[in-house]
Amino acid sequence: MKKRNGDYYAERNNRNLDKISELLEELPYFCEDFFRGVEPRTSVLTRLNYCYDLRIFFDFLMKKKFRGKVTDMHDFTFEHLDAVTDTDIEIYLSYLSRYTFQGKQLSCDERAKARKLSTVRSMFKYFFNKGLISVNNTAKVATPKLHEKEIIRLEQDEVSELLDTAEYGNGISRHMEGYHARTKVRDTAILTLFLGTGIRISELVGLNNESVDFAAKSFIVTRKGGNKAILYFSDEVARALEAYMEEKNGDPKVPQDEHALFLSMQYRRITVRAVENLVKKYASIVTPLKHITPHKLRSTYGTSLYRETGDIYIVADVLGHRDVNTTRKHYAAITEDHRKAVAGRVKLHKDEDDD
Repeated sequence: MKKRNGDYYAERNNRNLDKISELLEELPYFCEDFFRGVEPRTSVLTRLNYCYDLRIFFDFLMKKKFRGKVTDMHDFTFEHLDAVTDTDIEIYLSYLSRYTFQGKQLSCDERAKARKLSTVRSMFKYFFNKGLISVNNTAKVATPKLHEKEIIRLEQDEVSELLDTAEYGNGISRHMEGYHARTKVRDTAILTLFLGTGIRISELVGLNNESVDFAAKSFIVTRKGGNKAILYFSDEVARALEAYMEEKNGDPKVPQDEHALFLSMQYRRITVRAVENLVKKYASIVTPLKHITPHKLRSTYGTSLYRETGDIYIVADVLGHRDVNTTRKHYAAITEDHRKAVAGRVKLHKDEDDD
C-alpha cells in the first residue's frame, strides 16, 4: 500500500537526510558537529544547502588559501579556520563570480553570494561560540548588496489567456495536440489552483485526494517547516478541480492505492519538474517575453489579492509568510499602487470652492 497524507514530505525529507549524510562524508570532520548543533533550529532543506555551500567554500580554501598545503577536505582542522581572515572571505565572494567546481564552470549572483556567506558565517559563529576557534573574521565582512529584482507577474488578460490556452489548446503545436488532449483537464486544474490560491509548487505536488474538502471549498497543505494550513478556494477553482477529479475517477488506469491528487502520465504523483515544464509550455505561448514560473503565478495571485483587499496582512497570511516584509517586497505591487493613489492628493492651486 502507498503511504498517505503527509508522507510525501516525510519521504522527501528522508531523501534529503540521506543526501546530507552522503555529503558530510566529503566535508571536514568537524562539520558533523556543526550540523548536529544547528539541527534543532534549521530545516532539513536548509542543512542540505549548507552542505552544498560548505563544499564550495572548503574547495576554495584548498585552491586559494592553502594551495599545496591542504589537498583533501578531511585534512582541515580548527587551526585552518583560525587562519581564515576577513580578506580571505572577501576574496571568496569575488571568486564566486566565476569559479570551477568538480569540472564545471559556475557563477553566483549577489543573492547566491549572500546565501553562501550566511552559511560560512553560521559555521564560524557556531565554532567561535563553542570556543573551538579564537576568532570569527566572517563577522567583519559586509553582505553583498542585493539589487531589487523586477517583479514579473501576469496581467489580468494574460491570466485569462493562459487558462484558455490550457483548456482549449490555443496556440498548441500540431504535434502536441494529442498529448494536450490527455492532459488539458489536469493542466487547467493545476494552473487554476496556482492562480486562484497562491499555493507553492511543493505544496501542490504534495496534495492528496483526501487533502481536498469540496463541501468547505478548502484543502490542507504542508507549509515550509512542516506546519499544516487550511486554504480556501473559489467557485472557479472548485469547478476546475471537480472536472479533474471526475476525469481521474473515470480512468480505470489510475491505481486504487495512489492517493496523490495530481498524477503524471505514468499515473504516479506529478513531480516538481513536470509542473514547472507545463507552466513554461503554456506561458511561452501566451507571453513569450516573460519568464513565467510557478512562483510567478503565486506572485500574480498575491498581487491580485492585495489589489482586491488592500490588506497586506491578509495577503501574508494566505501566502504563508512569517514576515509581512517578504510579502511587501516580493508579491504586492504596493509601491506602484500607492504612488498612483496619492498622485492627485497634493493641490497646487486652490479650487474656487475653497474661497
